[in-house]
Amino acid sequence: MSEPITVMIVDDHEMVRKGAKGYLEAQPEIKVVAEAESGEQAVRLARDFIPDVVLMDLVMPGMDGVEATRKVKDLSPRTQIIILTSFHEDEHIFPALQAGAISYLLKDVKARELVEAIQRAAKGEATLHPRVAARLIKQFSSAEPDRRNLFTELTEREVEVLTLIARGSTNQKIAEDLVISIGTVKGHVSNILSKLHLADRTQAAVYAWQEGLVRRE
Repeated sequence: MSEPITVMIVDDHEMVRKGAKGYLEAQPEIKVVAEAESGEQAVRLARDFIPDVVLMDLVMPGMDGVEATRKVKDLSPRTQIIILTSFHEDEHIFPALQAGAISYLLKDVKARELVEAIQRAAKGEATLHPRVAARLIKQFSSAEPDRRNLFTELTEREVEVLTLIARGSTNQKIAEDLVISIGTVKGHVSNILSKLHLADRTQAAVYAWQEGLVRRE
């Protein structure tokens, strides 16, 4: 049996933490290793536990979730951050993703969907609430007019890698599918982000959806 996914829950509301913890601990594939009621505490506990996945609230007294996300990722790059919040405005979404969050969910998410998002995050795969995905696509649609022309700068191999990124594949899976090394995959990903002027894999995936390279299910 594989090791359970270790999770830390960060929220300033005790009832939210306890509710999430109660459900997640009933899942054999997940182990809640820590709870934090503030961004500052989240950073300290992340250093102690190095969780696989963090469920991060955004609006908290003191250090907010964006800054806490940035600091946790600095401490433990392998730790994946899922934003779990009630806010879906641009001023919350974009800073959180830029800080290093892999996924962005709203608190109306169904319990089973949250578990699936945790499982995906542990594999390096993003999950976006439909409202959030719509905001990202709108942002790209209203970006500079020549953005679409940038797509033609990608090589055939880079288009293949981008397609797999958009389908949620990890670097390891991409390497296996294309029969290339992890290092080569990382090089392609870096080139894709540079050529498309994007910050991370999540933005690359949304760009691919927008351009019709893949079809969202």
